[in-house]
Amino acid sequence: MAQTFLHTMFGPGSRGLQEIAGSRASYARMEAQAGEADMLTAREDEFIAARDSFYMATISEDGWPYVQHRGGPAGFLKRLGGNRIGFADYRGNRQYLSTANLAADDRVALFLMDYPHQRRLKLIGHARSSEDPADIDAVMPPDYAAEPERAFVIDVVGFDWNCPQHITPRFTEAEIRQGTQPLLDELDRLRARVAELEGENR
Repeated sequence: MAQTFLHTMFGPGSRGLQEIAGSRASYARMEAQAGEADMLTAREDEFIAARDSFYMATISEDGWPYVQHRGGPAGFLKRLGGNRIGFADYRGNRQYLSTANLAADDRVALFLMDYPHQRRLKLIGHARSSEDPADIDAVMPPDYAAEPERAFVIDVVGFDWNCPQHITPRFTEAEIRQGTQPLLDELDRLRARVAELEGENR
């Protein structure tokens, strides 16, 4: 499903290097199937809905790449229908770098990581910011203690699932708690049994 992603991202330089490396023919076949967009499927929906953070790259007004971390409760990056996704931009340090960058150049790239399962999803698209209350309401997570300033709405052009090689598994506190809870429960049962036996032997 990465045909349009690759066709969009490959330039003359990368295609030339692929020729030298011997990979150009297979990538050319993929590019030949490119359409207007790689359409998001249920697989991407599920992955996006489970994320509690991602990295977003924009282009500064002077042409510099700028990468920013975005976080929130799982599912804060939302599918809005079609190939459109969006998220709430919370009040923060008031630098407005991403907002200004997108006003000058609407191209954006997102990097979504699933460290425990060593998976990653790359998305590219065209983004806009909106201060329309309806747009903000559509992307604001319910009962989340943050003040939204605007919504970022992204029309996805392409996506690519990356090779899992070299992704070191990392776990959140919640994931660690979930994984260790059976051991803690068993420890509580054993402590209770020891206390019971000690009481019987007195």
